[in-house]
Amino acid sequence: MRARMPECSATHLVLIPSYDTGDKLFETVRHARQEWAPVWVVVDGSTDGTTDCLLALAKRDVHLNVLVLPVNRGKGAALLHGMDEAARHGFTHVLTMDADGQHPASHIQRFMAASKSTPHAMVLGVPIFDKSAPRERVLGRRISNFWVHLETLFAGIDDVLFGFRVYPLQPLRQVMHGTRFMRRFDFDTEAVVRLSWRGVPAYNMPAPVRYFTLAQGGVSHFRYGRDNLLLAGMHARLLLGFAVRLPLLAVRRISHALRPRPPVPVRR
Repeated sequence: MRARMPECSATHLVLIPSYDTGDKLFETVRHARQEWAPVWVVVDGSTDGTTDCLLALAKRDVHLNVLVLPVNRGKGAALLHGMDEAARHGFTHVLTMDADGQHPASHIQRFMAASKSTPHAMVLGVPIFDKSAPRERVLGRRISNFWVHLETLFAGIDDVLFGFRVYPLQPLRQVMHGTRFMRRFDFDTEAVVRLSWRGVPAYNMPAPVRYFTLAQGGVSHFRYGRDNLLLAGMHARLLLGFAVRLPLLAVRRISHALRPRPPVPVRR
């Protein structure tokens, strides 16, 4: 049985930020390249020795590009650096995925196809958890989802923390260059809220997520105290922004509800 050939695109690329991810990074890149071309990796000031090996891989693979930041700037900052470079090379969309192996590379082509059919939308992964999911992560996600449903006036965003997504580059870069926030773990949540405020619709797609133990090579840089404070401050900012935008969001929601819908075809 022949292996599936990766799809190659001049408009959509896979963008992977990496900070001290260890060997999981190479596994993630390999799986992503089996599904798609090109794949770009932004090394966010890693000190784990993976940079040189990754650069060597890129020399042998014309569809793998590696961008290296000298110091750690945070997930959002690394993605913005990659997105700016992608836009300069003519790309219009990026699929973001984590380097730690949690996100399903086998779903890349599905998500890219959905983005190509709805290029104005953000295609958001909705996680399907297995037994490896930490209970506190699942609970924290429900809390974050509740706040974002409120901050976007129930705009149809099913999950706000799962970073396996396809973004249209132009509106996201405009949003990020207009604020000094969204540079660390606040990126995933704030990106979908601010894009929703700009009228970018959400297209939700389920995808499995897997959490790895330390023995399995799992790596996490999330710090519950520090990063939960960061997220709390983010939601406080977003609630203030929501209050200012509430009249516009309400008008947009009413207008959408009153818009004529195409008739449902009757089967004979």
